[in-house]
Amino acid sequence: MRDDITYQVLVNDEGQYSLWPADHEIPAGWHAEGTTGTKEDCSAHVDRVWTDMRPISLRKHMEANPT
Repeated sequence: MRDDITYQVLVNDEGQYSLWPADHEIPAGWHAEGTTGTKEDCSAHVDRVWTDMRPISLRKHMEANPT
């Protein structure tokens, strides 16, 4: 089955990424990151840019409280 849907990359305030159909309303708490394309293209982009999957709040906490 071929996927003819155009996707967009979304990101939330915690720096987490998601793929979302471009013609759907963006859910609350998310915003368009600027990348659109096929599911494969958007997924590859996310793989390149989302190198630290920890939420931003956790990263900040760990930086402020090193062990």
